[in-house]
Amino acid sequence: MSQYYNPKRKRNFFDPKSGEPFRLSRSKIDLFLGCPRCFYLDRRLGVGRPPGFPFSLNSAVDFLLKKEFDIHRAEQTAHPLMEAYGIKAVPFEHKMIGEWRDNFKGVQYHHQSTNFIVTGAVDDVWVNLKNELIVVDYKSTSKNGEVNIDAEWQIGYKRQMEVYQWLLRKNGFDVSETGYFVYCNGDTDKNAFDGKLEFNIKIIPYTGNGNWIEGALIGAHKCLSGDKIPAADKDCDYCNYINAAQSVVPRGRRGEKKVKQSGQIPPFQQEKAGQAFLL
Repeated sequence: MSQYYNPKRKRNFFDPKSGEPFRLSRSKIDLFLGCPRCFYLDRRLGVGRPPGFPFSLNSAVDFLLKKEFDIHRAEQTAHPLMEAYGIKAVPFEHKMIGEWRDNFKGVQYHHQSTNFIVTGAVDDVWVNLKNELIVVDYKSTSKNGEVNIDAEWQIGYKRQMEVYQWLLRKNGFDVSETGYFVYCNGDTDKNAFDGKLEFNIKIIPYTGNGNWIEGALIGAHKCLSGDKIPAADKDCDYCNYINAAQSVVPRGRRGEKKVKQSGQIPPFQQEKAGQAFLL
């Protein structure tokens, strides 16, 4: 994965002395809530977490769902799934829908008190009979039994939807409190693959509550504005790995001397705030 990972970025840092707005994505807000230390290292010092492998199949499902719902968007008709679940809505037709879906643009709002440009790329937006926008998020997996959003780790899914709802409201739209997850579950109960993977699709409603967002943005800004790296979160696997590795790589080994002689920084040395934190 090394070709996909740059351990030290040279741009897109938060500078507390800068008066320029700073872009903060929905996923980085979630990173702050999950581990302030990893968030600080990423957005302030430019050292992001190593990425996971790309989920190409999930991306393909998202792409095809968008194409399918776009057919009904153009005709302003309800998708059969909407009708099956009694959802009285149609895909929302708007000139900005393409930008809202773009990972590098998304729905944007300038949060004045933090000077953050908060962004989030939606999967889809529907509109109901009350002319309220409905945030829709596509999910795909393959598991036995019914899919749901009840697992503890799926709090990220819920926060994701709540940020999208918040962003659309901040852009002046009436937004329904109820959003929907279009959850596709790969069916493995087949006799053969036959060159295709079939999915059972379930629409799961979720009533969002974005009251936490304002406080999270203020907290994220305070975190980035400080000159001290926050303490590691006890539940952060990345920080726990770093701490465990440091505990078994003591200072003063011969390898460290060789590195020093070469003029390089020992790889397990924690540098001062404002520089990279390396293992």
